[in-house]
Amino acid sequence: MAARPEAMIARLESLETGVTPPEACLRLPAFIPFRLNRLAAAVSEHLSEVYRQRFGLEIPEWRVIVTVAPNFGCTAQHVADSTRMHKTRVSRAIASLERRQLIERSSCANDRREMLLQLTQAGRAMYQELVPLALERERALLACLTDAQRAALAEGLQCLEEFLGVT
Repeated sequence: MAARPEAMIARLESLETGVTPPEACLRLPAFIPFRLNRLAAAVSEHLSEVYRQRFGLEIPEWRVIVTVAPNFGCTAQHVADSTRMHKTRVSRAIASLERRQLIERSSCANDRREMLLQLTQAGRAMYQELVPLALERERALLACLTDAQRAALAEGLQCLEEFLGVT
């Protein structure tokens, strides 16, 4: 389909003047990657109120605990891969949790260079107390959506995760 003459003139003028025509502009508030990033940050902050105030955990520490607990132990590399946190953030979170005696490291049986992370008894107790609060916060957050919207959101997120290989 041929471009309208006015559109072609506008594009040519933009090349001459350096001004981008409105249809070629990226409007950040409407840009889906930006919206997803902004929303993810806001949701993380909303959820962090539960574990920051009550348990004194920061976001990276929370992510380490909830990654290690269901696996009954895992490596720092697994935490970094599954949470997409930088190794340095993971390492600092682990060190902080060790100081608080919520997590412990032991050598992996099959590779002595790797350390297996496991929650301590105090870490497991905190996790058991924290999980219902986090799930309730998730339910409250999603309450603004209808059942159909929640299902569509979950399906859309799954499609994006599969496309990007983040599953």
